[in-house]
Amino acid sequence: MSEDGEPPLPSRRGHVIYVKAQARAFARSIAVGKSNVVQSANADRPSSMSLFPTRAEWDSARQAAVLETDSHEDMHAGELEVSILLSCRPGAIDDGALAADHLAGDRSFLLVHGMKAYTESGVIGRPSVATSAKGSIILDALAEAFADHLVALGAAGAA
Repeated sequence: MSEDGEPPLPSRRGHVIYVKAQARAFARSIAVGKSNVVQSANADRPSSMSLFPTRAEWDSARQAAVLETDSHEDMHAGELEVSILLSCRPGAIDDGALAADHLAGDRSFLLVHGMKAYTESGVIGRPSVATSAKGSIILDALAEAFADHLVALGAAGAA
């Protein structure tokens, strides 16, 4: 071991293997990062916390509203988010925002370089296809899904 506790890197090949192992460990920690908070809370106090909305709940809300974009294409300030704002706070969206479509397909290093490497405006998506009606459907679908979380938490706590 080196002074910093890392294993020695005897060769380029050894370094690549070590970096790959670290990347896999990091990817696993990101994939379960948010749910680990919930799992830890529920270990101390069973059924005390839920993670909402889950990926499946977002996907169901997208399907219910018949969005034109998918979750990769529509990452930030696009169809989904602008539809929600048009539904509940239409004054928060100016006309220029609705014409600010920006697609950034390959964002392999988003966590490394941040959003500014992929968009100057902050938009990654298609706000031009957003509507108030879609936003209302999304919010209704999420509210319905949230009710299931409340029942699960209440039912478990009452037992």
